[in-house]
Amino acid sequence: MFIQVMQAKTARQDEVRAFAEKWSQDVTDGYLGGTFGVTDGGDFLGVVRFSSAEAAAANSDRPETDALSREFAGLMDGPIEFADYDDVTQFLDGGSDSAGFVQVIRGTTDDVAGAKALMSDPGSLREMRPEIIGGTFAVDADGGFTETVYFTDEESARGGEQQEPPAEVRESIEKLLAQASFYDLRNPWFESAT
Repeated sequence: MFIQVMQAKTARQDEVRAFAEKWSQDVTDGYLGGTFGVTDGGDFLGVVRFSSAEAAAANSDRPETDALSREFAGLMDGPIEFADYDDVTQFLDGGSDSAGFVQVIRGTTDDVAGAKALMSDPGSLREMRPEIIGGTFAVDADGGFTETVYFTDEESARGGEQQEPPAEVRESIEKLLAQASFYDLRNPWFESAT
């Protein structure tokens, strides 16, 4: 799996959503789907999944994609930042179009192997945080990462945050998230390949 993350400021959430729905109908083979939303602070985030980096590149090279990208940029209040990841770890049930709340976490880590190990222990995570449906952890060669976590609903997610994890897990989480930024998508929307 390959993930491309888009982030930009916008005050036009409804127009951005309508555009994303239109755009997803025009994506080529290899498009798996996307998770989108705008935070209360006006940060648009799009986490788009492709079968491979080659499929994403082929889509980007199309003239239709270039035209759509320019139109999309016009809905933003500033430039769109892109991050590409071909190192993706899914945890629990992966992404879910039935999530009622999504949290996108962006940061850097100097312990990629440790972060991936933390994500790959589904038994303890499911036991500790049953409101987490699943997620993806995407990381680049420099340790920059985007983690996308899918929750049943925000109230359950906030309740789960109050639980104290085991000490060894807490230390790993604190180290991973020490300098991370959190983006709450309270009204996420999802597009899947048809």
